Amino acid sequence: MGRALVDRQLVQGHMVHHYYKHMLGWPITFDDLQAQDEEYYNSLRKIASCKASDIESLCLDFTLQEETMLGVRRVIELVPGGGQKSVTSENLSEYLEAILRYRMLGSTKPQITEILLGFFDVIPEPALMVFDPSELELLLCGTPTIDMDDWESNTIYKGLYQGHGRHKKFQVVQWFWQVVRDDFDAELKARLLQFVTGTSGVPSRGFSVLQGNDGNIKKFAIQGVNRSEYPYPRAQ
Repeated sequence: MGRALVDRQLVQGHMVHHYYKHMLGWPITFDDLQAQDEEYYNSLRKIASCKASDIESLCLDFTLQEETMLGVRRVIELVPGGGQKSVTSENLSEYLEAILRYRMLGSTKPQITEILLGFFDVIPEPALMVFDPSELELLLCGTPTIDMDDWESNTIYKGLYQGHGRHKKFQVVQWFWQVVRDDFDAELKARLLQFVTGTSGVPSRGFSVLQGNDGNIKKFAIQGVNRSEYPYPRAQ
């Protein structure tokens, strides 16, 4: 990757977004966990929203189970002696931070370390400090060629716009595609794709097989919402 960057060659593959954050030394947040595993993130949110009196009844400790090859499960201690440390309302934030640290770094730390050692052996680390994670991905992988006809034809419509051909009646939808087609350059289109999907990469078979973070096909969606409930645009 470092050599490709020096020689101005593109890397034919996209990493998950938080890896670019690791390369730049940016902090990892729970939003990054949500982008990688939304179901797991939601389960942690439920725990975080529990009443103080209910936390101890969950019988949690500072461990988690991880599945290895052939369905074998092993227990991971999030802190030294984690199996003997119960989760309480007082240390709940520490527990959640320990999970985040393991899921986003600890579980792949040897691999991330080798990537960084090799990369910065070729590229001086200060040279990348002017970039954000999205810019670094575009720098390494290039600006994708986006077929707007393919993108628009494989977009689904929800909420107020749902229904066969119903979205065509709404000026907002027409404005959206007009702006993306005519006013966005290639980089802005790639950044919009990054914002929605977490990566600027377009599947080789096009937008019909766009995937979510769980590996299932999830097409680009535009959802019409009630103005009285949402006075400003929302993105998720």
